[in-house]
Amino acid sequence: MPFDGFPREGLDFLVELAEHNTRDWFSANRQRYLDHLQGPALDFVEQVGGHLQADHPDLRFSTATNGSGSLMRINRDVRFSADKSPYKTAVAGMWWLGEGRKTQRPAYGFHLEADRMYLMGGMFHFDAGQLARYRDAVLDDDLGPRLAEAVAQLESDSTLQVGGEHYKRVPRGIPADHERERLLRFSSLVVMPPTLSAEDATSARAVDLVVERLRRTRPAVDWLVDVLR
Repeated sequence: MPFDGFPREGLDFLVELAEHNTRDWFSANRQRYLDHLQGPALDFVEQVGGHLQADHPDLRFSTATNGSGSLMRINRDVRFSADKSPYKTAVAGMWWLGEGRKTQRPAYGFHLEADRMYLMGGMFHFDAGQLARYRDAVLDDDLGPRLAEAVAQLESDSTLQVGGEHYKRVPRGIPADHERERLLRFSSLVVMPPTLSAEDATSARAVDLVVERLRRTRPAVDWLVDVLR
């Protein structure tokens, strides 16, 4: 069945959850979450994933709801947080490329809040091994210029945001004036296309809009897939 958009009731649930972020309230309203957010989000994951697999035969997604699938758990990990609110006030999910955990692979993602949906393509975090491989690739005579060209292409579109710059200096042993010094200071590589309004997220256009915007991040995603095989 076609995806007709997230129900308005789901966005209303997120508004109320922000105001009543307790286990008792969530327990009493759990069925609303399942009917108006989790269920539609799983349908959304499948619909978008089917389109993206046309570009990436190795794209993975799953409707498992235990945290191992595409959807992130709505429960917050509060062990090391000063904020002890037990639940996230957004629904998020990923479509990832290649074998491995979704958070450790190049991926596409969405983050639905009560008033908009954020989108991304790339990787939010490199582990130590991935960071080393990323830096080696940036220094490579072929892969490095390819990334620089991809980033320049992406940043020529004012509606796209390229993120990942983190370190103040290039890695030790590399000249500070290296031609790709900016890219060497990245700790991740993420491209964020324009957000979807609540109106778009709740419309029958949602899947088409999301697929079109995620595809615009492909220059970075494709490069990461080549480097982190």
